[in-house]
Amino acid sequence: MFKKYKFLKIILPGIALAVLISLISQGINELLALQIFETKKSPISTVLIAILLGILFGNTFNIKQSLTVGLDFTQKYILKFGIILLGIRLSFIDFLKFGSLAIPLITICIIGVLLIIKVLVKRFPISSKMSYLIAMGTSVCGATAIVATAPVINAKKTEIAYAIANITLFGVIAMLVYPYFAEWYFNGKSLESGLFLGTSIHETAQVAAAGLIYDQQFDSPETLNVATVTKLIRNTFLVILIPFFSFIHNKNKFKQKNYTFKNIFPLFVLGFVGMIIFRNLGDNIFSIDNVNNPQTPNMSKVVVDNTPPEIYHHFSNTGLGKRASEDKNLTVYFPGSRLFLAASDKKSGTRTISYKLGGVLKKYKGPLELWKKGQYTIKIFAKDRVGNLSTKEFSFIIGNKI
Repeated sequence: MFKKYKFLKIILPGIALAVLISLISQGINELLALQIFETKKSPISTVLIAILLGILFGNTFNIKQSLTVGLDFTQKYILKFGIILLGIRLSFIDFLKFGSLAIPLITICIIGVLLIIKVLVKRFPISSKMSYLIAMGTSVCGATAIVATAPVINAKKTEIAYAIANITLFGVIAMLVYPYFAEWYFNGKSLESGLFLGTSIHETAQVAAAGLIYDQQFDSPETLNVATVTKLIRNTFLVILIPFFSFIHNKNKFKQKNYTFKNIFPLFVLGFVGMIIFRNLGDNIFSIDNVNNPQTPNMSKVVVDNTPPEIYHHFSNTGLGKRASEDKNLTVYFPGSRLFLAASDKKSGTRTISYKLGGVLKKYKGPLELWKKGQYTIKIFAKDRVGNLSTKEFSFIIGNKI
């Protein structure tokens, strides 16, 4: 009993310092979100801020032995416990919605990153440990993956710091640029844009921020949802990659007597998997409120919708007749005619209808009153609730005679 008390007395100062830095980091994170970025979440993660504060503290003050023991305990045990708890964030329902698309895409991206880094390491003076850290940060979940992998491969503090700086710099650039690139490249398709943001940006917070930017700029909450869930699925690849890099780093030790894969396998990965299972078992067990009312069973139906909406239009009158214009016979409508737009989607439903008339994209809010005489070409855009986009274009004339 006395030994346990003595051990706690030794490690508590270091743990208290780690908790203090964590709380300060959380405060800075919230301050950045509210005052600088004006979002719910800061794109600069709490993990990164805590690491930077730790580096600043370690290089400014002479850390006493009484703190070092507790800090080492935090890194060795509490950090791994935190990684185990990450598993509770992945819902099986979310996995069903996007997993069939996200997993193959994530796998291809991870393999691509590993191959590229393997080639670059041979051309640049980068240590193998740093290359492992950069590979993990790029392909899985940024600073969190780097911090989780570092103890397994015995990475140096300088290697950890450089890897995190690299990941953070390019992650912030991607967060700011990729939403606009995705809108242009995928032509406004929410599903494809969300998958792209969720698989290409490093930090979970940066993915959420990029999805929020996309939603605010292009009115697409589906993109934010798809990007976030894709990123959470991507985070689960820690289960595979941490043991993989542990094996690569320690493979020469297998030649030693009595040294097996069990010696290098990070057991906390099993805890991560266990938390995923625990979360999803809990989602399927009946809940009981404070007066013992049981929850009614809920059934979820997953519908795959790859069909874009069907666009309709009609005018408030039949028109005067046809007029020939550039090898086309266009209908002539009276000035003051009203143009009605509509779209139908039988599976997920129509979310937005917008149009271009005269080069300006506008959201459709009601019938268009057409008074100015002339020839017009209108392009209509309809997007359903999962991001499928359809377009329709036609021309007409406003005038008093054929």
